[in-house]
Amino acid sequence: MNIIVAVDNNWAIGNKDELLVRIPNDHKHFREETTGKVVVLGRKTLQTFPQGLPLKNRTNIILSRDKNFTVKDAVVVHSVDELLEELKAYKTEEVYVIGGESVYRQLLPYCDVAHITKIDREYEADTWFPNLDEDQEWEITADSDEQTYFDIPYTFLKYERKAY
Repeated sequence: MNIIVAVDNNWAIGNKDELLVRIPNDHKHFREETTGKVVVLGRKTLQTFPQGLPLKNRTNIILSRDKNFTVKDAVVVHSVDELLEELKAYKTEEVYVIGGESVYRQLLPYCDVAHITKIDREYEADTWFPNLDEDQEWEITADSDEQTYFDIPYTFLKYERKAY
């Protein structure tokens, strides 16, 4: 499974249910990685999307503890075990975990590849992604040249879980 996220220098990912910053090229990268694939996200992340609707041209699987929660054009599961059972129908390399914080933390142990947009800034934040640079199980296997959006430098990094 893949995980995809944009983080700042402190591995922060959001503040007050919003992204830290909107970088058009990061959104393009996200679309290119996930279109035609399976995205796994939490209910609160879904609510931040336009009109709270699932992403187009993807299979959306929503992880929510609320047993009564339903979404048109999405599959809703209520536990990690139920999610893993549902994901057996798909190729693992076509599954992307897209947030938020609790979903990332619950599913990181099941992921082998992390697509990280590293933003060279420090923002005020209330949600974070686990710091893969401090995790011995992960290593950077690809990185892009540094890019900038106005005055914000960022790079696209690919982390992979080390094989033991």
